[in-house]
Amino acid sequence: MASEKNLYEVLGVSQDASADEINKAFRKLAVKYHPDAGGDAEQFKKISQAYEVLSDAKKRAEYDQALKYGAYMGGGAGRAGAGGVNVGAMDWQSIIDSILRGEGAFGTQWDPNQTGFAGFNGWGQPRPARGADLTMSIQVSFKEAYDGATRKITYRVPSTGESETLTMRIPAGAVDGGKLRFHGRGEYGSAGGERGDLVVTTRIAPDPLYTRDGADVRMKLPVTVSEAALGAEITVPAPNGKHLLLKVPAGTQPGKIFRFRGLGAPDARNRGTRGMFYVTIDVRVPKDLTKEERDLYERLATIDKRDVRAAIEGARP
Repeated sequence: MASEKNLYEVLGVSQDASADEINKAFRKLAVKYHPDAGGDAEQFKKISQAYEVLSDAKKRAEYDQALKYGAYMGGGAGRAGAGGVNVGAMDWQSIIDSILRGEGAFGTQWDPNQTGFAGFNGWGQPRPARGADLTMSIQVSFKEAYDGATRKITYRVPSTGESETLTMRIPAGAVDGGKLRFHGRGEYGSAGGERGDLVVTTRIAPDPLYTRDGADVRMKLPVTVSEAALGAEITVPAPNGKHLLLKVPAGTQPGKIFRFRGLGAPDARNRGTRGMFYVTIDVRVPKDLTKEERDLYERLATIDKRDVRAAIEGARP
């Protein structure tokens, strides 16, 4: 849809207005037309679009260049004819959309040695341009990323302001930072060009038990000093919902890692395979001792004659 006014006229400023004048004009009009304050949503969209172009020095220069070309083509200072018909074969909304996408006024730079723009077919007919990709992130739980899930998501298309909803499938084994692409669900193209894509990035929320390392799953298993020293059999919750019986040998040291093959998440890079499940021993030294516990530890200290620091006592300072 071609604009009835050029962007300077939309904001009510002259073409040589300073950046400060443009900012002040936009703030004044935004207060008047903001939908949340009962204003005109369509007019607010127009002034927001005008401000987005004119407040950026590069985009403003590209727009000014297009205005000069429009005057040369007989389109006046960027003004459209009645009913939104392009004057001087200029489709101003397509030009503005191209500037906002960062593609220049006509998808190229002006060649002063030509009477037209390389980005146009013939006299001012824009070539079809694909719409920009849209991006968003969603947070998923550890279980959703491990097992897979479906989720409804809603996003906004900037050019129209409309909201779109789709049901997406989160694949089993989804990784933090993984990207899912939905073709044809992005920004609208111009001059009949196809829509861009929607790219959704998955972020895995922290879990109280597990962490992910690609397809591998890790957890820390708290054990007492006596369990580590004497050995123990401990039930461990696996990420697939089952329980494992882990035999902790006597004398197990802090940081000891036990590995379970095939109990990690599905490996997205190798279909049909799963990662490892790693259990790391976390020996918990008690902070608050009862009198009986203290007596026993003191007794143990008197009978334990091991020199655990022999290797460092003779080391050079």
